[in-house]
Amino acid sequence: MIEKSMRQFLEEHPQMKYVFFGGKGGVGKTVMAGAAALWFAKQGKHTLLASTNPVHSLTSLLDQDVFGKPTPVEGVPNLIAYEIDTKDTIERSKREIREKIEWFLKYADIKTRADEFVESATMNPAFEESAMFENMIELMFKDEYEVYVFDTAPTANARRLLGMSSVYSLWVNKMVESRKEAQSLRKLLSFSKKEEKDPLMEYLISFRDRITRAKQLLTDDSKTAFFFVTLPEALPIAVIRRFINWFHDFGIPVGGVVVNMLIDKKAVGENPPEFVLNRIIAQENYMQQIWEQFDGMVRAIIPLYETEVRGIKMLERVSEALFS
Repeated sequence: MIEKSMRQFLEEHPQMKYVFFGGKGGVGKTVMAGAAALWFAKQGKHTLLASTNPVHSLTSLLDQDVFGKPTPVEGVPNLIAYEIDTKDTIERSKREIREKIEWFLKYADIKTRADEFVESATMNPAFEESAMFENMIELMFKDEYEVYVFDTAPTANARRLLGMSSVYSLWVNKMVESRKEAQSLRKLLSFSKKEEKDPLMEYLISFRDRITRAKQLLTDDSKTAFFFVTLPEALPIAVIRRFINWFHDFGIPVGGVVVNMLIDKKAVGENPPEFVLNRIIAQENYMQQIWEQFDGMVRAIIPLYETEVRGIKMLERVSEALFS
């Protein structure tokens, strides 16, 4: 029994602005994000549906090309969709890193090329996700929409990215303190009393302010909520159980759990094939686990439809189920 539905949860959070959908790959995050964004748009809110998942599905879901730029969704007033261009984001991030490293080396009077440092920085497996995270934060900072709905990367990546703000803050604070000590020593050893501009310190403080602001947005439970999507299966349940605990540790508000693709026993008739009957029995057992392990957190149960969810008409059916 659902104690608090998705609709009730949002009614209790009238200022909700940043909504994330995450979970194991293949559970239907894109569909749920699309259904939620459609609902917000129909409430009259100017809504951005954005994919920060390197493997995009929004264009396929909407039957409309939304890759590379915010694009109005045909037939849905107030709804804008955007598949972030991963390649463009990564190349832009590489250029910015190169500029910062070259500037730093010149300022520090270090005679070496920036290429080696750039290669080291961008070969990190998390670099692509970090670039996408920066793009997501930039969208939030621009504040051009009333509601932002994000189809995120698989949960492991999303958790790491959303937790970066805490790690970044600690690192930058240490860098600022070290820089202050270096400045003091430089003044003591200098014959000049002229106050020199310190571009490195300016950058660090600016970066710290940016991360602090991002953390404030991501941990504000009146404006932000992360919803986990699962199937009534063992692995997706185990994955989100683990990550819900991690999100709590980072202070990121968890809005609840959405169960997707539950077989409707009434729809299969009295004498279903044996494999269908076995699936129904298995799903019933997993649903019992879901009720026990996510007590009070289940916001909606979405049925397994007779066809794939694609196009606005099918998305409207999902939206009705999600907010029933």
